[in-house]
Amino acid sequence: MPRKPNRKNGRPLARRRAIQATVQDTGELRLIGGDWRSRRLTFPAVGGVRPTPSRVRETLFNWLMPVVPGASCLDLFAGSGVLGLEALSRGAREAVFVDHTRALCDALKANLARLKSDTGRVVCQDVAGFLGQTADAPFDLLLMDPPFRENWLDRLIPLIVDNGWVADGSWVYIEHESERSQVVVPSNWSLHREKVAGQVCYRLYKVGA
Repeated sequence: MPRKPNRKNGRPLARRRAIQATVQDTGELRLIGGDWRSRRLTFPAVGGVRPTPSRVRETLFNWLMPVVPGASCLDLFAGSGVLGLEALSRGAREAVFVDHTRALCDALKANLARLKSDTGRVVCQDVAGFLGQTADAPFDLLLMDPPFRENWLDRLIPLIVDNGWVADGSWVYIEHESERSQVVVPSNWSLHREKVAGQVCYRLYKVGA
C-alpha cells in the first residue's frame, strides 16, 4: 500500500519545517527614535548580520543629536541598515547603505519603500571596493560596523582618508570587538566619545577637530 504523507497538525512535516526555517532565518528590528520611532522591520538573518543593539543606538544618537539633522550619511557594512535608518528617521538629508549581501540589500530597498523614503540609496558592493573609488563628495557622518576580528578597520580607514570619503568637520562612528585595545586612526581624528557594552566597543571621532 502507498505510504500516507508524514503529517503533523494536518500539514506535511517537510513543508512545516521549511516554514519554520524561513521564520528562523528572519530577523526583526525596531527603530527607536525620530519620525519612524517604534516602526518594526524585518530582514534576512544571513551573512552573520548583527544589528547594533537598541541601547547602543540610543547612546550613539544622543551623542549625535546636533549633528544628524540635514547630514549626509554613509552606512558601511549596512546589514539590516539600522544605523542609517535611525539617522534618516532623525532628519538626515540622505543615507547611502553599502553591503555586499544581495538578500540584505533587497530587504533594505523593500524597507525603505515601506517607510516611503526616497532619501536612502542602497549599494550592493564589497565595502573595500566601494571605498577604493574616489568619493564624489565627503559625507558628514560615516557609520561603520564591520565583522569582528577580521581587521577590517586597519584595511579600510586608509581608503576612507585617501579617497575623500570624509573631510574636516565630518564624524566617524566605529564599532569593534571590546578586547581590541585601540584603533589606529589619522592624527586629525579626535576621539569624541567612547563606550563599551558587553563584547562591543563603540567610538565616535571628529575629523579635523
